[in-house]
Amino acid sequence: MDKLKMHTPDITEENFQKLSALFPNAVSETINDDGEVVRAIDADVLQQEISATVVEGKKERYQFTWPDKKKSVVLANQPIAKTLRLNREKSVGRDGTPGKIDTENIYIEGDNLDALKLLQETYLGKVKMIYIDPPYNTGSDAFVYDDDFAESAEEFAENSGAVDEDGNRLFDMRVNNESNGRFHTDWLNMMYPRLRLAKDLLADDGVIFISIDDNEQGNLKKICDEIFGSSNFIAQFPRITKKSGKTTENIAKNHDYVLSYSKTKNPRIYLPKHTDEGFKFEDEYINERGKYKLNQTLDYDSLSYSSSLDYPIEIDGKTFYPGQSREKYLDRKSGQHARADWAWRWSKELFDFGYDNGFIVVKGRIYTKTYQNAKIVKKGNKFSIEYFERTKNISSLDFVENEYSNDNAKKGLVKTLDGNVFDYSKPISLLKQLSSYLLNDNDIILDFFSGSATTAHAVMQLNSEDGGNRKFILVQLPETTADKSEAQKAGYDTICDIGEERIRRAGKKIKEETGKDIDYGFRVFTVDSSNMKDIYYNPQELKQEEINLFADNIKEDRTPEDLLFQVMLDLGVLLSSPIEEREIAGKKVFSVDGGYLIACFDTNVTEEVVMAIAKEKPFYAVFRDSSMANDSVMTNFEQIFETYSPNTVRKVL
Repeated sequence: MDKLKMHTPDITEENFQKLSALFPNAVSETINDDGEVVRAIDADVLQQEISATVVEGKKERYQFTWPDKKKSVVLANQPIAKTLRLNREKSVGRDGTPGKIDTENIYIEGDNLDALKLLQETYLGKVKMIYIDPPYNTGSDAFVYDDDFAESAEEFAENSGAVDEDGNRLFDMRVNNESNGRFHTDWLNMMYPRLRLAKDLLADDGVIFISIDDNEQGNLKKICDEIFGSSNFIAQFPRITKKSGKTTENIAKNHDYVLSYSKTKNPRIYLPKHTDEGFKFEDEYINERGKYKLNQTLDYDSLSYSSSLDYPIEIDGKTFYPGQSREKYLDRKSGQHARADWAWRWSKELFDFGYDNGFIVVKGRIYTKTYQNAKIVKKGNKFSIEYFERTKNISSLDFVENEYSNDNAKKGLVKTLDGNVFDYSKPISLLKQLSSYLLNDNDIILDFFSGSATTAHAVMQLNSEDGGNRKFILVQLPETTADKSEAQKAGYDTICDIGEERIRRAGKKIKEETGKDIDYGFRVFTVDSSNMKDIYYNPQELKQEEINLFADNIKEDRTPEDLLFQVMLDLGVLLSSPIEEREIAGKKVFSVDGGYLIACFDTNVTEEVVMAIAKEKPFYAVFRDSSMANDSVMTNFEQIFETYSPNTVRKVL
């Protein structure tokens, strides 16, 4: 039994636990006055988390660091004045119709750091699973995601202490590029802020899976330990890449890794369903228990004889004894038995219950049954039948079969896109298997290094197989394809073109083959500058004589639809929400998610429009600043809402 604490709560420990949960990267170790290693909160890191500037600190501590790490922390926390703009032309409807947007899937073209920041308000804690396949760092100078502080060799040498006091290099930075620290620094500065932002998007029971190879596997695990907490590490799955492998110094490299972390300590991971292997027999209980397989005989040569398990069984006028010998049974009962001798595996009470309920088969000898979805359990002194879905354990070696290899992925992609237009894509089987571990029917999966869009393909395939409604959000930098490459020859100017076309073709193929009514579409968005002019964010910089020049704070090239999606991002309304567009008194009005948000961005808005919107009682009502037709409408605006919908949150932009 638990003892009473008999003291007041340890506030310090409670605070430590709260800080640990909020900022796992601030948990460190230090030496106390007695020379003991104790847990501690790194004040420098904690201050950095709540500061808009880089904080310096020199005290020794257990930590993993690199040049400009603190800048990457600041980069993750810095706000941006950007938005997402819908591209209807590239979008595809739920049924696969080009140009429609009645879909719950999202594809974003742009820098994933910007995209992750833009998704923070709307998808905070809503993503069940993240899968990413980031660049495998090979030490190349050409690094796409530089975030404005990728370093030259000279800058790295200075920042990392690789030069002497006179500025001379202590070693040649140009040698052995693959292991050069400068490129680890660039890669870490690219990954760190993105993973910090990604963690916030995960649901409490969410999990992130990251593909990686030997170049950065060790560093990736260190930063994930810091960001997600080492206690939330799940597993590091080896994955076969190619059976023949790539030979380097007599070692054939046949695998890379899938690193996995949870948002909290108890993610809800669904174990894979058990196969039908071995379960091949049917009986009258098939509908409720599934098929069954025969176990070994009920009697066995026991390692430790028990007289309570040595008894005769009568079935249909025939008597059975352990070991099939009445004489030996009588000898055992008279005391003539070895330390290990024949007995039944079940007690008499368990046998009677099992026999009465169909768990016994007699075929010359007595056998027991194991059903797929039912078993005998004992509660107190009573036996009963428990029904369940039989599963198998997830293994850290789940992905060492050839179906998860790059070879298999390449064959599938070539078949889908009629050519070899993308290197090193991951196989659909990998994403389907990972998704089956975690995703329920309506969950969201995010992939912000989407490449050839394997994740979207896998989600549609999985939904077609079980009728689920899993949604995907993909983000991909519109990186141009290489000159004279197969992709460029095939008409793909960017990686986004490849990914989007794959989703279209995969959806069409799945629909033709299965006829299933699932979501085959995706809304395409582009990361762009804000719809608002700079003066919107810094009105104090406007001089009095310039006021008339900026009567409208919205950029001239932006549409009402552009404004709507920026408002949705700002208010936390899902980008996939259904949107109805209609006209009220000659003004365009958007109704989002069944009237949860109603917006009108036209000018010269009349009382008739305001009243019609108020009567629908939306949660949010949004208008353009200074959009009312006259002073009378402006004066009556608040009174109209107070009369018809006092709880509506009214906003202007």
